Amino acid sequence: SAAEPVTVRIDRIGAEGDGIGVLPDGRAVFVPLTLPGELVRARLVAPRAGGWAAILDALLEPHPDRITPPCPHFGACGGCVLQHWEAAAYQEWKSGLLRNALHRAAGPGTHADLAAVLAPLQSTPPGARRRMDLAVRRTRGKPLIGLHRHRDAMIVDLATCMVLQPELVALIQPLRDLLQDISGLRAAGSVAVNLLDSGADLLLRTDRSLTRSDRAALIAFARAHDLPRISWAERDADPEPVCVFRPPVVTLSGVTVTPPAGAFLQGSAAGEAAIVTAVLSGLPDPMPSRARITELFAGCGTLTFALAQHANVAAWEGNEDAATALRSAARRAPLAHRVEVQQRDLNRQPLLPAELAGSAVVVLDPPHGGAAAQMPAMAAANCSRVIYVSCNPATLGRDARLLQTAGYRVLAATPIDQFLWSARLESVVVFGR
Repeated sequence: SAAEPVTVRIDRIGAEGDGIGVLPDGRAVFVPLTLPGELVRARLVAPRAGGWAAILDALLEPHPDRITPPCPHFGACGGCVLQHWEAAAYQEWKSGLLRNALHRAAGPGTHADLAAVLAPLQSTPPGARRRMDLAVRRTRGKPLIGLHRHRDAMIVDLATCMVLQPELVALIQPLRDLLQDISGLRAAGSVAVNLLDSGADLLLRTDRSLTRSDRAALIAFARAHDLPRISWAERDADPEPVCVFRPPVVTLSGVTVTPPAGAFLQGSAAGEAAIVTAVLSGLPDPMPSRARITELFAGCGTLTFALAQHANVAAWEGNEDAATALRSAARRAPLAHRVEVQQRDLNRQPLLPAELAGSAVVVLDPPHGGAAAQMPAMAAANCSRVIYVSCNPATLGRDARLLQTAGYRVLAATPIDQFLWSARLESVVVFGR
């Protein structure tokens, strides 16, 4: 029964960071904030696929790898789920997310092959994340600003964060003070901040229109905190600038880009550099003369301009604002003649095998849901090399299975931990045939 506490031994950490044990009836129990080998008492709270979700009631036998989490919000905040695990064991588990995804994709008999091509985990240090996405909710007249609790709609009102750059952490309390008097925030909203080369670029979403005094307060906030730009949108509408004091720019492989408000950028500069290095090292050596690289889900150009130093690049991006930013930056780039930008929703209208034919390399960096719609054409296009950048081992494994079935094998695989202490993992996998 869900009301009765259960005693269970944790066998392993699952793909979402929960400890997993087995109940006497054979069903799994998922207990957050535990470690392999620990004996715990847990309360079952809700059915979950294959078993029960539970909450930790008591730690009966802690594991020697358990450490004191450095963040005061750990345990409540859903952003970090593994701060209580000693670094070496945590990093081995993180590498295992990629290894296990590729094992499942390739089937039995591949373990020895993968051991030879799996690179060591590259880790981003604490305090390096340059993007924060915070939920906002007005409760009893006061704004809460922070991250959701683990699997809960409740917001943890953040005072600090161990993964964010200090410049972003320093904005949290001033943002809370600002939002207190923003009448356009009636019940709920969000704040996304990208720390660009030119400063913190802020996008505020609210559930009502801004008043004139709201706009004046945002402009004053931008002046007080030296922000290059503040943008605003009502709910899910397209953002509009409230104020722009200087160009909000970021440098991607030597090229200056003005990203749209709230744009997707890699979570840290160190993570971006590791991804670019792994992608470039996966290119054929030498690249054929007049070779063409097809880049899918190109975003604002995180990889585009690095790739253009090696070949002509046909860059495809579905988001109109990101494609416009990429095209504008490409026109001003030293290698402008090597970059062609096309806007197309690859989930609704994937490139056909004929459109991929002739590419020396296909590079793709899809969102968290992967590239399911695009993969059948990729597998049929017969390109000699595919480089897949992933932020989700589960969808990477699903998409990799199609490539493996089509005769591709893994040439190199690099796990990159830029989502520190979370269950997420960035990976770069090079497939060849």
